Amino acid sequence: MRIRSFLYLLLAASIGSVPMVAHHSFAAEYDDTKPIKVTGVVTKVEWQNPHVWFYVDVKGDDGKVTNWAFSGGAPGQLMRRGIYSSVIKVGMTVSVDGYKAKDGSNNANGGRVTFPDGRQVFTAGSEDRVPDQSKDQKK
Repeated sequence: MRIRSFLYLLLAASIGSVPMVAHHSFAAEYDDTKPIKVTGVVTKVEWQNPHVWFYVDVKGDDGKVTNWAFSGGAPGQLMRRGIYSSVIKVGMTVSVDGYKAKDGSNNANGGRVTFPDGRQVFTAGSEDRVPDQSKDQKK
């Protein structure tokens, strides 16, 4: 009986640890020495756990369009701040401040979204970082 109880306990502990392994930290995925600010058109929004993802087509000076994927906070975390799935809509133009992915892909942490009317929402998770705008304003 002791062995069976031990096996159940071991199984329960291993199942409970799976989400922790699957989750990433800001420091593991993004480079806080590589801030990014892009402006473009939202092409897709994925409002699901563990992180909200939104995609933005950015047109370069050469006319080439690059699609960037931005990771935000968890849906529940954003909703507690008053940010709902209807805030960022496909087709709208936004500016996004964040940090580039360490792997060099077109993925980034999407910490702050600015709308054409100047309104801003903080879309990062509580553990994430957002570039300091005061540095931009001093330039």
